Amino acid sequence: MHLALASDPADPAFAPEAFTSSFQREVANAARELAVRNLALLRQKVDDLPPGASSLARQVLGRETGILEKFDALASVPAGGARIRIHGDYHLGQVLYTGSDFVIIDFEGEPARPLAERRAKRSALQDVASMVRSFHYAAFAHLLGAACDSATSVVNAAMDRMENPAAWAENWYAWAASRFLASYFDVAQSGSFLPPSREEISAVLQMHLLEKAVYELGYELNNRPSWAGIPLAGISQLLAR
Repeated sequence: MHLALASDPADPAFAPEAFTSSFQREVANAARELAVRNLALLRQKVDDLPPGASSLARQVLGRETGILEKFDALASVPAGGARIRIHGDYHLGQVLYTGSDFVIIDFEGEPARPLAERRAKRSALQDVASMVRSFHYAAFAHLLGAACDSATSVVNAAMDRMENPAAWAENWYAWAASRFLASYFDVAQSGSFLPPSREEISAVLQMHLLEKAVYELGYELNNRPSWAGIPLAGISQLLAR
């Protein structure tokens, strides 16, 4: 997908562009503002969350300064590669299997973000982080009693029989994310939009993973608070790295 989105340098709407220090500051400031807003919302609603999520929420709130510092640091992270048009809301629900191929849908970006922000060219790693977070949701939604379709009912029944389904979910998430990242980078390395070193890729990816989890937190608090434990767990794990 990213190779295709970066393949037409003659079209100004799709031509890859170099990162600039001013753009990096804009990204960092937007991420910081998102964190301030959603952590304030969490502080208001922490007592209304389920017990496990409420406890985790207090731990996350206790590390608010560290979260904001991580986003402040994004402004100085070397941004090699190029900015390109991205999907903007890339997750498992946007990828459809036809029986012989995959079709990616809904390129309008995350609906809660401003249109100008959704149209801006960004790091492809923002989409990568979004898909990785989607694997986390896929692994843990069952533990919240989320409604699942018939295709996953066999997996859910198997998890019900396990002594420690949370450990199983965590292991599956780690495996799925690892396989996805390995396959993605194997294909995407033929393009010129990724940072040149593994260290830079890791730093930018970790920032976008944290930003996505913070975004998810705001969404869940506003729409389905019983699910807030998933992004809270993601934030906690990312802060521990």
